[in-house]
Amino acid sequence: MTSEGPMLERIALALEQLAPAPRAFADWLAAPAYVWDGASARLVERLEAPALGLLRGVDQQKNAVVGNVVRHAAGHAAHDMLLWGSRGMGKSALIRSAVCDAQAKDAAAIALVQVAPDALSGLSALFGELGKVQRRFIVYIDDLGFEDGDSTGPRQLRSWLEGGVEARPDNVRIAVTANRRAIVSRHTSEQDDPINPRDAVDDRLALADRFGLSIGFHNCSQDDYLDIIRGYAESLSLPFDEGDALEWSKRRGARSGRVAWHYVTELAGRAGRQL
Repeated sequence: MTSEGPMLERIALALEQLAPAPRAFADWLAAPAYVWDGASARLVERLEAPALGLLRGVDQQKNAVVGNVVRHAAGHAAHDMLLWGSRGMGKSALIRSAVCDAQAKDAAAIALVQVAPDALSGLSALFGELGKVQRRFIVYIDDLGFEDGDSTGPRQLRSWLEGGVEARPDNVRIAVTANRRAIVSRHTSEQDDPINPRDAVDDRLALADRFGLSIGFHNCSQDDYLDIIRGYAESLSLPFDEGDALEWSKRRGARSGRVAWHYVTELAGRAGRQL
């Protein structure tokens, strides 16, 4: 008769291989920033961001965001933030820079947690972990947008921001960047709907209204564009010609902080410099 011992061992080994490995929890006090993939967090040892003084042409927006992050890091009342508007005008950079500025005063006080838009379904689990930690967090969702017909995502975000049973904990504030204030796309046909023509628009704008700070970023003027380049160039000791800088923007069909940085990168390359 075959012994049952070896067979039971093989069954036990097979079950161990089928069972998922236990999830490793992040050390939420160890790093300045993290990336959340919906199920687990990856530590970011260094948070890269431009110095606040180099973010030009957005002084009002900068004051609002920096002040809000400082209050949150200190444990005071602070808002969730929606930064919306023109591409390349420093929305994402400003969030990172504001957190870096707060960490320069007290590195242990606050951390940034970036969440990919396709990982929103894991936000509840993230909030469950962060709510247990004696530290302040900015949960950051970059370039957020919802597909047409997606009603679940906007409703979840509204619930997390305000009033839902899974709302974010007190030590967490949400920061979102988007190209439009309503976050989800709108169509002119919504204006022509004979039944409650404003319902769809109002429902979408209601999502933006949940953010205590809704901050618009607008197209860059020529003077602001040159000022942004001047700030970067001076900090790097790179000479530049305004006519050449304007020609660079014309070839790209836009003036923005991003286009300005690309031009500065070109200047550094011409000078044989690294950034």
